[in-house]
Amino acid sequence: MIKKFETFYRHIIEQERKFPEATGQLSDLINDIALACKVVSLEVNRAGLIDIIGFTGTKNVQDEEVKKLDVYANEILTHAMRMGGHTCAVCSEEEESFVPIDEVYTDYSHKYICHFDPLDGSSNIDANISIGTIFSIYRRISARGPGTIEDCLQHGYNQVAAGYVVYGSSTILVYTAGSGVHGFTLDPSVGEFLLSYENMQIPKKSKIYSANEGNYVKWSKGMQNYIDYLKSDDIKTERPYSSRYVGSLVADFHRNLLYGGIFMYPADRKNKSGKLRLMYEANPLAFIAEEAGGRATDGKQRILDITPVGLHQRVPLFIGSEEDVINAEKFLAG
Repeated sequence: MIKKFETFYRHIIEQERKFPEATGQLSDLINDIALACKVVSLEVNRAGLIDIIGFTGTKNVQDEEVKKLDVYANEILTHAMRMGGHTCAVCSEEEESFVPIDEVYTDYSHKYICHFDPLDGSSNIDANISIGTIFSIYRRISARGPGTIEDCLQHGYNQVAAGYVVYGSSTILVYTAGSGVHGFTLDPSVGEFLLSYENMQIPKKSKIYSANEGNYVKWSKGMQNYIDYLKSDDIKTERPYSSRYVGSLVADFHRNLLYGGIFMYPADRKNKSGKLRLMYEANPLAFIAEEAGGRATDGKQRILDITPVGLHQRVPLFIGSEEDVINAEKFLAG
């Protein structure tokens, strides 16, 4: 039997038709992001063949070494947002501040804000480990003109769409616009993302956990107790769990979305507020997780309810199968 042949663009247009009031701007914006990610995918796949791997010799706003491919991905995505004409501001993990869009389209009718992590897990590039792009989209709250900081600092529950692209053995795009989570695999022979996962649902409980246990001694006692619990033997509760940690957030999250699991990056003695970024990583993945029946918290509070106070705000993150995240919260509260 021939499977349903549906391109990414056809899919988002079909979803748009369910909302008679839709203008098509959001569909075009998401498609612009997909196009930019195709270009990034090409460069990622040939990174070992050209002089693009390595450091630029500079650091980003996070005081981290910037790799050449990070810079390229950031430029491609920012340019796509600028030329698409649907965003009034772009926020990138690689930029110190937001980028207002006011250079090409002067009627200021564009009504969306786009946040993105251009190349998540980029420290793994040289080792040929899966990396990715994360994005999220909000409606502007200002009336007209270039975007403002108030437009950019909104609660996660205000997202209208979010997604990520994994650059691995194949390039996969996963997104939600509030009506389920859907995945598409890039067919390089035709240059199209084709529907491969429809209405994705994360299992309620799993047997997989993802955490950097090298930080164990820096964690709180509650966090240490939870990890010890997962590693102890108990047939009734299907323990011990299996440890699966890639060190690339997108790759770990994608695996857990498919098979179930909990990803954890808690606060520790060194990173007292956590390490992952609320706006660029936690919020978009939390939106996807909840749409797929999962859960995402900082150990105490729902991620999507956290009030942002800065573009590069960091938070602890516990995300994945609902029952596993709830159980982790119990240990953290103890």
